Amino acid sequence: MTMQPNTRQHNPWSWIPSLYFASGLPYVVVMSLSVIMYKRLGISNTEIALYTSWLYLPWVIKPFWSPFVDILKTRRAWIIAMQLLIGAGLGGVALTLPTDNFLRGSLAFLWLLAFSSATHDIAADGFYMLGLSKHDQTWFVGIRSTFYRLAMIAGQGLLIILAGTLENVMAARGIGSAALTGSAVAPGTSLAWAITFYLMAGLFVLFFAWHRFALPRPAEDVPKLHTTYAQVMRDFGETFLSFFRKPQIGLILAFLLLFRFSEAQLVKLSAPFLLDPAELGGLALSTGQVGVAYGTIGVLMLTTGGILGGLLAARHGLKRWLLWMVIAINLPNAVYIFLSATLPENLVIINLAIGLEQFGYGFGFAAYMLYMLYISNGVHQTAHYAICTGFMALGMMIPGMFSGWLQELIGYQYFFIWVLVATVPSFIVTLLIPLDRSFGKKSNTQLDS
Repeated sequence: MTMQPNTRQHNPWSWIPSLYFASGLPYVVVMSLSVIMYKRLGISNTEIALYTSWLYLPWVIKPFWSPFVDILKTRRAWIIAMQLLIGAGLGGVALTLPTDNFLRGSLAFLWLLAFSSATHDIAADGFYMLGLSKHDQTWFVGIRSTFYRLAMIAGQGLLIILAGTLENVMAARGIGSAALTGSAVAPGTSLAWAITFYLMAGLFVLFFAWHRFALPRPAEDVPKLHTTYAQVMRDFGETFLSFFRKPQIGLILAFLLLFRFSEAQLVKLSAPFLLDPAELGGLALSTGQVGVAYGTIGVLMLTTGGILGGLLAARHGLKRWLLWMVIAINLPNAVYIFLSATLPENLVIINLAIGLEQFGYGFGFAAYMLYMLYISNGVHQTAHYAICTGFMALGMMIPGMFSGWLQELIGYQYFFIWVLVATVPSFIVTLLIPLDRSFGKKSNTQLDS
């Protein structure tokens, strides 16, 4: 009776890949896939960047309800429930896309999806820390990051290829409706995207079923039962305030907010740049070609970068590789300056440029994840990690909101030059943050194994 849970407990490969793929997919749907979908449905870059950046808000404010994930039920129960609710949100988006008020309706369900996904992230991150030793947390951070990003690539790659294929098939057969905004979009576009969302909803039903079976049951994963509401709120306040009592909290917050300042702007306009016609400064790729660009060499380079970052940090410590990681996540953004200046038609060149940027992202983002683990360790580690990710989301939300307006004001080429200049704050805060030189090394955590 007790052997089965213990066996699962010591086999992280049975649940870490699927759990973080399930965490990443709704995030990429809300933040990236929606950008391409709305672009194909005729929404302007300014509106796309503004509306989809506002969808970061659930991740920004999730620290305010993260203590309740600690207090009510187990993290395991929260994970399973949210996966079912995420599936319902995806189905709701699919229902609204073929309607006249598709923008308003789909945004409402994307908000539901975002809140469910943010809650899922709280539970999954806490479960990760409870289910693994500290050294295993460091070792698996590359695997965790890779499968999270693979979900993002699936959303930006395979699902977009699928939607593009469905667009072409339906356009050829005259099935479905044209874009409801009156723009020149191929017939069947809205129906093609609806089918894509229905398939994702079915996938989350499968995730729900698998994780009911596969997730371990750590002894520490228990609800913190309280007898009164006042006690719950008192614990909430103490958990939240204890984060802001950390030494050098100002520098920590600056790092969380500014490390991705450049990327936050790039990620909102990279796909519209690939889709826009040459007369608007874009590469004029099809929906399917954008999916291929992110789903082929992008997958390989991202995977290589993410695993390498985690392994090197686990072997030598995060401190040794931190500067190289901040270089890796920022400087490859220069490939978009090259692409916007030359507007190449060769897909090999485009894929190689995107692959270089994805490798840098995979390698560099491992530093961000590890640093959030570093500053979250302690009594309230689940809630503190959620606070970290909330500030990370705020750091993505605010720059993203004005990025579309700025791009339409100055054009793609000057916008990408600005994106490279905007990497400077990331370098400054990285050089100033407090960090134990031994953090991440096996020798530092061997006793926890």
